[in-house]
Amino acid sequence: MERIEEEKQLLGQIMTLIANQFGSRCEVVLHDLTGDYNHSIVDIRNGHVTDRHVGGCGSNLGLEVLRGTVQDGDRFHYITHLPDGRILRSSSIYLKNGEGKVIGALCVNLDITDSVRFEGFLKQMNHYTTDGQEEVFEQDVSGLLERLIAQGKSRAGKEPADMNKQERVEFLRFLDQKGAFLITKSAEKVSELLGVSKFTFYHYLELAREEPNQAQ
Repeated sequence: MERIEEEKQLLGQIMTLIANQFGSRCEVVLHDLTGDYNHSIVDIRNGHVTDRHVGGCGSNLGLEVLRGTVQDGDRFHYITHLPDGRILRSSSIYLKNGEGKVIGALCVNLDITDSVRFEGFLKQMNHYTTDGQEEVFEQDVSGLLERLIAQGKSRAGKEPADMNKQERVEFLRFLDQKGAFLITKSAEKVSELLGVSKFTFYHYLELAREEPNQAQ
Protein backbone atom coordinates (compact mmCIF):
# COMPACT_ATOMS: atom_id res chain seq x y z
CA MET A 1 0.00 0.00 0.00
CA GLU A 2 1.51 3.29 -1.14
CA ARG A 3 -1.42 5.56 -0.36
CA ILE A 4 -4.27 5.35 2.16
CA GLU A 5 -6.72 5.99 -0.65
CA GLU A 6 -5.80 2.64 -2.23
CA GLU A 7 -7.17 0.65 0.71
CA LYS A 8 -9.72 3.13 2.03
CA GLN A 9 -12.67 0.87 1.21
CA LEU A 10 -11.19 -2.11 3.06
CA LEU A 11 -10.10 0.06 5.97
CA GLY A 12 -13.58 1.55 6.08
CA GLN A 13 -15.10 -1.92 6.38
CA ILE A 14 -12.76 -2.71 9.27
CA MET A 15 -13.71 0.54 10.96
CA THR A 16 -17.40 -0.25 10.60
CA LEU A 17 -16.80 -3.70 12.08
CA ILE A 18 -15.01 -2.29 15.14
CA ALA A 19 -17.55 0.49 15.69
CA ASN A 20 -20.50 -1.90 15.49
CA GLN A 21 -18.82 -4.44 17.74
CA PHE A 22 -18.15 -1.97 20.56
CA GLY A 23 -21.05 0.43 20.09
CA SER A 24 -21.59 4.16 20.00
CA ARG A 25 -18.98 4.91 22.66
CA CYS A 26 -16.23 3.56 20.43
CA GLU A 27 -14.66 6.05 18.05
CA VAL A 28 -12.66 4.67 15.12
CA VAL A 29 -10.48 7.10 13.16
CA LEU A 30 -8.48 6.79 9.96
CA HIS A 31 -5.71 9.32 9.37
CA ASP A 32 -3.86 10.08 6.15
CA LEU A 33 -0.49 11.33 7.33
CA THR A 34 0.97 12.21 3.95
CA GLY A 35 -0.63 15.63 3.76
CA ASP A 36 -1.63 18.51 6.04
CA TYR A 37 -1.67 17.19 9.60
CA ASN A 38 -4.28 19.77 10.50
CA HIS A 39 -6.71 17.91 8.24
CA SER A 40 -5.45 14.32 8.57
CA ILE A 41 -8.78 12.60 9.36
CA VAL A 42 -10.15 11.01 6.20
CA ASP A 43 -12.71 8.69 7.80
CA ILE A 44 -14.27 8.43 11.24
CA ARG A 45 -16.95 6.48 13.09
CA ASN A 46 -18.70 7.83 16.21
CA GLY A 47 -16.83 11.10 16.02
CA HIS A 48 -19.01 12.49 18.81
CA VAL A 49 -16.71 10.70 21.29
CA THR A 50 -13.96 13.29 20.77
CA ASP A 51 -16.10 15.78 18.86
CA ARG A 52 -14.03 15.35 15.68
CA HIS A 53 -14.99 14.84 12.05
CA VAL A 54 -13.52 14.21 8.62
CA GLY A 55 -11.04 17.00 7.95
CA GLY A 56 -10.00 17.24 11.58
CA CYS A 57 -6.51 16.81 12.97
CA GLY A 58 -4.60 14.08 14.78
CA SER A 59 -3.11 14.06 18.26
CA ASN A 60 0.32 14.82 19.66
CA LEU A 61 1.28 11.14 19.47
CA GLY A 62 0.97 11.17 15.70
CA LEU A 63 3.29 14.17 15.53
CA GLU A 64 5.94 12.30 17.50
CA VAL A 65 5.78 9.40 15.05
CA LEU A 66 6.00 11.68 12.02
CA ARG A 67 8.89 13.58 13.58
CA GLY A 68 10.75 10.33 14.15
CA THR A 69 10.95 10.86 17.89
CA VAL A 70 9.08 7.55 18.25
CA GLN A 71 10.13 4.79 15.88
CA ASP A 72 7.43 2.21 16.60
CA GLY A 73 4.34 4.22 17.35
CA ASP A 74 1.87 1.35 17.69
CA ARG A 75 0.32 1.52 21.14
CA PHE A 76 -2.46 -0.45 22.77
CA HIS A 77 -4.78 0.13 25.72
CA TYR A 78 -3.37 3.50 26.75
CA ILE A 79 -5.46 5.99 28.70
CA THR A 80 -6.44 9.43 27.44
CA HIS A 81 -8.25 12.13 29.42
CA LEU A 82 -10.44 14.58 27.52
CA PRO A 83 -10.75 18.24 28.59
CA ASP A 84 -14.28 17.62 29.91
CA GLY A 85 -13.03 14.89 32.24
CA ARG A 86 -14.06 11.86 30.23
CA ILE A 87 -11.71 8.88 30.08
CA LEU A 88 -10.76 6.98 26.92
CA ARG A 89 -8.98 3.67 26.50
CA SER A 90 -7.19 3.93 23.18
CA SER A 91 -5.16 1.90 20.71
CA SER A 92 -3.36 3.14 17.59
CA ILE A 93 -1.50 1.45 14.77
CA TYR A 94 0.51 3.22 12.07
CA LEU A 95 0.27 2.19 8.44
CA LYS A 96 3.40 2.19 6.28
CA ASN A 97 4.13 2.03 2.57
CA GLY A 98 6.47 -0.41 0.87
CA GLU A 99 9.49 1.64 1.89
CA GLY A 100 8.52 1.58 5.57
CA LYS A 101 7.42 5.21 5.68
CA VAL A 102 4.40 6.06 7.82
CA ILE A 103 1.49 7.10 5.62
CA GLY A 104 -1.48 6.75 7.93
CA ALA A 105 -2.92 5.62 11.24
CA LEU A 106 -5.93 3.67 12.44
CA CYS A 107 -7.04 4.59 15.95
CA VAL A 108 -9.69 3.29 18.34
CA ASN A 109 -10.91 5.40 21.27
CA LEU A 110 -13.34 3.77 23.70
CA ASP A 111 -15.13 5.99 26.23
CA ILE A 112 -14.84 4.11 29.54
CA THR A 113 -15.84 7.01 31.80
CA ASP A 114 -19.02 5.43 33.15
CA SER A 115 -17.53 1.97 33.56
CA VAL A 116 -14.58 3.41 35.53
CA ARG A 117 -16.99 5.25 37.81
CA PHE A 118 -19.10 2.13 38.21
CA GLU A 119 -15.96 0.14 39.00
CA GLY A 120 -15.18 2.63 41.76
CA PHE A 121 -18.74 2.32 43.07
CA LEU A 122 -18.51 -1.47 43.12
CA LYS A 123 -15.20 -1.41 45.00
CA GLN A 124 -16.69 0.95 47.57
CA MET A 125 -19.83 -1.15 47.93
CA ASN A 126 -18.15 -4.57 48.04
CA HIS A 127 -15.22 -3.63 50.31
CA TYR A 128 -13.46 -6.60 48.73
CA THR A 129 -10.02 -7.33 50.10
CA THR A 130 -7.87 -10.40 50.61
CA ASP A 131 -6.83 -9.06 54.01
CA GLY A 132 -8.59 -9.65 57.29
CA GLN A 133 -10.87 -12.45 58.50
CA GLU A 134 -11.74 -15.17 56.04
CA GLU A 135 -15.02 -17.01 56.61
CA VAL A 136 -15.14 -20.62 55.47
CA PHE A 137 -18.33 -22.44 54.48
CA GLU A 138 -18.45 -26.23 54.16
CA GLN A 139 -21.19 -28.86 53.97
CA ASP A 140 -20.16 -30.46 57.28
CA VAL A 141 -17.63 -30.07 60.10
CA SER A 142 -15.30 -32.71 58.68
CA GLY A 143 -14.92 -30.58 55.58
CA LEU A 144 -14.40 -27.55 57.79
CA LEU A 145 -11.63 -29.34 59.68
CA GLU A 146 -9.97 -30.35 56.42
CA ARG A 147 -10.03 -26.74 55.26
CA LEU A 148 -8.47 -25.52 58.51
CA ILE A 149 -5.78 -28.21 58.30
CA ALA A 150 -5.04 -27.17 54.72
CA GLN A 151 -4.70 -23.56 55.84
CA GLY A 152 -2.35 -24.62 58.62
CA LYS A 153 -0.17 -26.64 56.24
CA SER A 154 -0.08 -23.77 53.77
CA ARG A 155 0.94 -21.41 56.55
CA ALA A 156 3.72 -23.78 57.66
CA GLY A 157 4.88 -24.48 54.14
CA LYS A 158 5.30 -28.22 54.68
CA GLU A 159 3.43 -31.39 55.52
CA PRO A 160 2.82 -32.07 59.25
CA ALA A 161 4.86 -35.30 59.15
CA ASP A 162 7.89 -33.26 58.02
CA MET A 163 7.60 -30.65 60.77
CA ASN A 164 9.96 -30.47 63.73
CA LYS A 165 8.66 -30.13 67.27
CA GLN A 166 8.39 -26.34 67.28
CA GLU A 167 6.70 -26.29 63.89
CA ARG A 168 4.19 -28.86 65.12
CA VAL A 169 3.46 -26.74 68.17
CA GLU A 170 2.89 -23.71 65.92
CA PHE A 171 0.69 -25.82 63.66
CA LEU A 172 -1.44 -26.87 66.63
CA ARG A 173 -1.52 -23.31 67.95
CA PHE A 174 -2.96 -22.14 64.62
CA LEU A 175 -5.62 -24.87 64.59
CA ASP A 176 -6.46 -24.30 68.24
CA GLN A 177 -6.90 -20.56 67.77
CA LYS A 178 -9.19 -21.29 64.81
CA GLY A 179 -11.33 -23.50 67.07
CA ALA A 180 -10.49 -26.69 65.20
CA PHE A 181 -10.37 -28.79 68.38
CA LEU A 182 -13.98 -27.98 69.20
CA ILE A 183 -14.84 -30.35 66.37
CA THR A 184 -15.55 -33.93 67.47
CA LYS A 185 -12.65 -36.36 66.93
CA SER A 186 -10.42 -33.58 65.61
CA ALA A 187 -7.66 -34.53 68.09
CA GLU A 188 -7.53 -38.08 66.73
CA LYS A 189 -7.45 -36.79 63.17
CA VAL A 190 -4.62 -34.32 63.77
CA SER A 191 -2.51 -36.62 65.94
CA GLU A 192 -2.69 -39.24 63.19
CA LEU A 193 -1.73 -36.58 60.66
CA LEU A 194 1.29 -35.60 62.75
CA GLY A 195 2.24 -39.25 63.27
CA VAL A 196 2.35 -38.91 67.05
CA SER A 197 0.60 -40.57 69.98
CA LYS A 198 -2.34 -38.92 71.70
CA PHE A 199 -0.10 -38.31 74.72
CA THR A 200 2.42 -36.44 72.56
CA PHE A 201 -0.38 -34.61 70.78
CA TYR A 202 -1.84 -33.27 74.03
CA HIS A 203 1.64 -32.34 75.26
CA TYR A 204 2.19 -30.31 72.09
CA LEU A 205 -1.26 -28.77 72.43
CA GLU A 206 -0.49 -27.77 76.02
CA LEU A 207 2.68 -26.06 74.79
CA ALA A 208 0.72 -24.39 71.99
CA ARG A 209 -1.70 -22.90 74.50
CA GLU A 210 1.14 -21.29 76.43
CA GLU A 211 2.57 -17.95 75.42
CA PRO A 212 4.58 -18.31 72.17
CA ASN A 213 7.86 -17.38 73.86
CA GLN A 214 7.25 -20.01 76.56
CA ALA A 215 6.47 -22.88 74.18
CA GLN A 216 9.95 -24.42 73.88
